[in-house]
Amino acid sequence: MNFGELILNQLIQTSALEWVGTITGFLCVYLAARENILNWPVSIISVLAYSVLFFQYHLFGDAALQIYFLGTALYGWYFWRKNKSEDQKPVVSLKPTEYLIVGAAVVTLSGLLGLFLDHFTPTDVPYIDGTCTAISFVAQILLTRKVLQNWILWIIVDIIYVPLYLYKELALTAILYVIFLFIAAMGYKDWRKTWKTAQTS
Repeated sequence: MNFGELILNQLIQTSALEWVGTITGFLCVYLAARENILNWPVSIISVLAYSVLFFQYHLFGDAALQIYFLGTALYGWYFWRKNKSEDQKPVVSLKPTEYLIVGAAVVTLSGLLGLFLDHFTPTDVPYIDGTCTAISFVAQILLTRKVLQNWILWIIVDIIYVPLYLYKELALTAILYVIFLFIAAMGYKDWRKTWKTAQTS
């Protein structure tokens, strides 16, 4: 069986749960890139579907990450709505020292999660799962606060996720993350333009 047939076979066997997670996942990331507040309620549906799906496929780091995403979705929804009712929250950029903090947080969390998953779960991809979870964890915090560099982290993690999901025979989700990659690039471009405009006004 060649690669194309493998992907097609996985798509045919895609569950209804993965379809729900994929469609709502696409919508919430697209809406986030457009700075649309509806990304948060839509993301709640996606994370609930994927929390169950990832647990079934022994991607325990990603399954736990969905619970975190649920919390940040509720917070992000509140935070964006609060600022919209006053004055829309502007896009901000990391300061040089904050880059170091973000990098250190990702590296430290990746190592800790990888060790935990390796020793306490039956997953066969503990460190990759841990790394993706760590990057996503930090990126989501930056997204809720409308920090420009959240999109850079999403671009990095989307690149890693695609082969991981293909390995786990989640072809539809892998395709979704290819789309996420392009949306993240678009989001970075649009948010950077908004940020630069604010700096010159």
